[in-house]
Amino acid sequence: METQTKIWLSSPHMGSTEQGYVDEAFRTNWIAPLGPNVTSFEDAIADYLENNVHVAALSSGTAAIHLGLKLMGVGHGDEVLCQSFTFSASANPIFYLGARPIFVDSERDTWNLSPELLEEAIQHRLNAGKKPKAIIAVHLYGMPYKVDKIHALGRKYSIPVLEDSAEALGSSWEGVKCGTFGDIAIFSFNGNKIITTSGGGALVSNNKEYRNKAVFLATQARDNAPHYQHSEIGHNYRMSNVLAGIGRGQMEVLEDRVQARRRNFRYYTEALKDLKNLSFLPEPEGLFSNRWLSCLLTPSFETREKIRMALADENIESRPLWKPMHLQPVFENELHFTDGTSEDLFERGLCLPSGSNLSTSDLDRVVQIIKSTGL
Repeated sequence: METQTKIWLSSPHMGSTEQGYVDEAFRTNWIAPLGPNVTSFEDAIADYLENNVHVAALSSGTAAIHLGLKLMGVGHGDEVLCQSFTFSASANPIFYLGARPIFVDSERDTWNLSPELLEEAIQHRLNAGKKPKAIIAVHLYGMPYKVDKIHALGRKYSIPVLEDSAEALGSSWEGVKCGTFGDIAIFSFNGNKIITTSGGGALVSNNKEYRNKAVFLATQARDNAPHYQHSEIGHNYRMSNVLAGIGRGQMEVLEDRVQARRRNFRYYTEALKDLKNLSFLPEPEGLFSNRWLSCLLTPSFETREKIRMALADENIESRPLWKPMHLQPVFENELHFTDGTSEDLFERGLCLPSGSNLSTSDLDRVVQIIKSTGL
């Protein structure tokens, strides 16, 4: 029996100009973590986001979170409030700094950080004599979190917010681009993201000093001296000029990629609308999601697995929603404020193939297999 062509969950999608920028880096010998592509890529991101932001291109979104927390003064023994329903890269940098996470559950409207549980967690820690040092809020699967409520709590309790926009380039809240709300924001350009630099990320802030300090720390914190001198611990986190060339080309097709992902979502919702026991996350008023991944909610764990395995049997990649951080073995002893929302979403939710390079026949293949499961 002939194996069907693989349909990936979210594969890279190149445009027409990336190769030229990479070739330029080779031709001019800018094979280093600085150069014209890095500067132009940062400028392109800043121009796209508007709002007078400053951008530092880094080696990963994880590196950006690490540096962002460091710039916020997070250190050994501190506590950081972190969305539980997310990828582990949102939480791991807390431990890099010797701090501890306090995990907070999601709310149903956006699947993102619950304002009510966030305030409960803040008050609990204040009553314990331990003021949290930062809040990490995530725009999950490209859906913006409740920016007004989350940042109002940050201001109320004087706790800075790190905006994890790893999955949300191209999304917006009330017409304002995600990645511009936090004291510091981050993006990821991993190979599965809406645009990619193969591996890479960025730190964004409207505070230019934060941006400049991030670049300093990302280049081994080398002091301004004719010799190698270091007064602080630094990191090797700067983006390569070669990879930034890919990013320059990807920024030129970003809007096309957003529209393609949103078309995927519309196709799934329309094609599966008669299956009343399946549902998708709607887009609340005022929110615009890039629909990085189209996520299906099933009635049960058993149904989710039936669909996932049926797709896998036909060489189609799908994936359960994120397993909450408070359920991860590595974090099982950490304090958490939860109400079962993210646990339920994890049990019943499935990410469907969502790449911007999917054809209509690819999408129809996915739909027909889901329908064939007899739901």
